[in-house]
Amino acid sequence: MLTRLGPFLAIGLLTVPVAFGLAGTLLPAFGYLPALGGMEFGLAPFAMLFSEPAIFMSALMSLVSGLATAAISLAVVMLFTAAWGGTRHFARIQHLISPLLSVPHAASAFALAFLIAPSGMIARLISPGLTGWERPPDLLIVHDPFGLSMMAGLIVKEIPFLLLVTLAALPQVKPARMRALIASMGYGRISGFVFGLWPSIYPQIRLPVFAVIAFATSVVDVAAILGPTTPAPLAVRLVDWMNDPDLSMRFLASAGAVLQLGVTAAAILIWIGFEKLGARLRDRFSCAGRRFRRDRVLRWGALAAMLVSACAIFAGLVALGLWSVAGLWQYPDLLPARFDLRNWMRVLPNLVEPLATTLFVAFISTFVAAVIAILCFVREDEMGHPPGRGALALLYLPLLVPQVAFLFGLQLLFILTGVEATLAALVFAHLVFVLPYAWLALKDPWRAFDRRYDQIAAGLGKGPVRRFFQIRLPMLARPLLAVAAIGFSVSVGLYLPTVLIGAGRLTTITTEAVALASGGNRRVIGIYAFMQMVLPAAGFAVATIVPALIFRRYRDMHV
Repeated sequence: MLTRLGPFLAIGLLTVPVAFGLAGTLLPAFGYLPALGGMEFGLAPFAMLFSEPAIFMSALMSLVSGLATAAISLAVVMLFTAAWGGTRHFARIQHLISPLLSVPHAASAFALAFLIAPSGMIARLISPGLTGWERPPDLLIVHDPFGLSMMAGLIVKEIPFLLLVTLAALPQVKPARMRALIASMGYGRISGFVFGLWPSIYPQIRLPVFAVIAFATSVVDVAAILGPTTPAPLAVRLVDWMNDPDLSMRFLASAGAVLQLGVTAAAILIWIGFEKLGARLRDRFSCAGRRFRRDRVLRWGALAAMLVSACAIFAGLVALGLWSVAGLWQYPDLLPARFDLRNWMRVLPNLVEPLATTLFVAFISTFVAAVIAILCFVREDEMGHPPGRGALALLYLPLLVPQVAFLFGLQLLFILTGVEATLAALVFAHLVFVLPYAWLALKDPWRAFDRRYDQIAAGLGKGPVRRFFQIRLPMLARPLLAVAAIGFSVSVGLYLPTVLIGAGRLTTITTEAVALASGGNRRVIGIYAFMQMVLPAAGFAVATIVPALIFRRYRDMHV
């Protein structure tokens, strides 16, 4: 009976908040919000929106950043997988890239900013010997008007995600056998992969690609840290309007959220057009017999791009750690003149409350998401078949709809019901985003479980409950802890749900770090961003060490 609740709880968490949130955004966007005196429907909020300076430039920037992030990230992953799949280099890069999944977007944005800023680590590394710079150059790198640094911050973070989903799709197409067949026909590694394997892989990762587009077009934390300010991307301006003390600005913010929804939808539609164009070009080259055997430069370029994206984040994280313990550090010195912990001692009292909120919300939301995911899979076992494609599309709903498009409405709903800025409301908001990742992370390990163990236990007289708790869950300890680590890292990195649902009264490490982005104290920023990095890393360390200890004598007794 309890297992039947799993799918209903999952569907409710994935649809009800989004539906109510969209309704709560659409009604004020058309002038109807009785609590603020909006009693009639109209287009006045949109008239206000379109009269805002450079609003279309903000929307265009969001559109371009979403498409560019998805295109470049996917191209790097596709070319790298095509050129190096099945080699030792591929395995090594995979292990190098994987830890970056645990780094929150804001932490990776800070890491990149500390690396590429005019006084960052790259400038210090080449100055004054190669550049002659005794002072930081007057260059607008971070917050550049074209949003290039913001796109770079998004690209280096989305590459590991798309690589992960591509790796999950590879076993379905039997890559080793297909590579041998394609090579025997005279194709190069990249062209053979694109012509022979990619048409079967891409449909499996299409929804994650759409999720990348939706996130990149509506991102707030990365845009606030790295993005331009004159004008800012659309989502950043929306949050400013929503947090304005003048409550009438909520009508403007809601209208802007509808525009953001349109921008994201337009980006996805344009991407679908690119898909069709790319498929036609691929078919034309394939039918023409073009084999593209000379792809050495492209293969090494793909490897270089993957290495640069990974090393940039790792180097930036090292810079964050150095700044958090730096004393005097003048430009162009590569390292601080001294190290001390006075910054930490000064910041620690202010760190306690955000840290406690971060840990509480992350633990509870992750635990509830894992329980719901387990109930869904147990119900799937009882029914004897996995969910259809419609259910999978539903799973990505909170990731495909821009956060600002429904969180504004969800915030209004919480205000009207009197539960805004409570821990329960914040846990609920985080759960909406943690549940999809928990389900996706547990899907393959759960289905890979050898059910003969269940049959043996049943033959020995064990009931279904005892088999579940004494056999299946212990053997799935490794993937369950991985699910916990992934959910925990997702919750730690959530910025916009915390800002809007917490209403500034519930703060986390991430919201405090982004709030400090506009300041110039790199030491304090380094401490908060370093904590952002350490918390998910600790979760993944636990998920790695504990199973190793549990199964050190029973290596075959785990999935």
